[in-house]
Amino acid sequence: MTWFCVSLLLWGAAPLGAQPASDPERELDAYRRLLMDWGGLTRYGSENSELRLKPGEDRVVFLGDEITENWGTGAARFFPGKPYLNRGIARQTAAQMLVRFRQDVIALKPKVVVIQAGTNDLAGVMGPATEGMIAEQFTSMAELAKVNGIRVVLASVTPVCDCFRKLTARRPPGKIIGLNAWIKEYAARSGSVYLDYYSALAEGRAMRKELTVDGLIPNDAGYQKMAPLAEKAIAGALGKN
Repeated sequence: MTWFCVSLLLWGAAPLGAQPASDPERELDAYRRLLMDWGGLTRYGSENSELRLKPGEDRVVFLGDEITENWGTGAARFFPGKPYLNRGIARQTAAQMLVRFRQDVIALKPKVVVIQAGTNDLAGVMGPATEGMIAEQFTSMAELAKVNGIRVVLASVTPVCDCFRKLTARRPPGKIIGLNAWIKEYAARSGSVYLDYYSALAEGRAMRKELTVDGLIPNDAGYQKMAPLAEKAIAGALGKN
């Protein structure tokens, strides 16, 4: 029973598109890392400590999951020449991002934080999560940011498709649309900026196949559509529109 539970957790924590490792020692090692650093605090710890603040720069932190983390790994670079920091960690939920919010956002003293979360919560990657639970994590992150003088951009959950593998069973389009409606409403109510990636990437209620590598993560063309939307939202948060 114990090994069965361990395997389930590892399956949820494995990289997208990958199967759980067949080597039991590798699986146990991954499980230990998850237990010891559930929030991912060690991922960017060293990099954060080496940052040097430049007075007056419009620093922006992108906090997110694999959709954020993979931005810049291909030909579509991550905002070259801009003081923008990528703090995405694959398969993370909003609850895990909240754990590292002080370290990976507040301590970096950005003017704006772009928060993108929710897809892994809906998929139950770290266990069941209701829309109410997800909303509480978003609210806590937004409130922490504002108390610390950081302007907030809340990004929509991006669409998925069954173009390459079955994804809609765990991330139902209706639930994505419902969560996005809440994010948009909360952004308006809290004075945050809503960043609508969903409309740019979707055709109907599914991710456009030509914009994704696996049905979930955007490809270069997808990120190229997202970049100007992010820039516009950041400018709005800074009052530059």
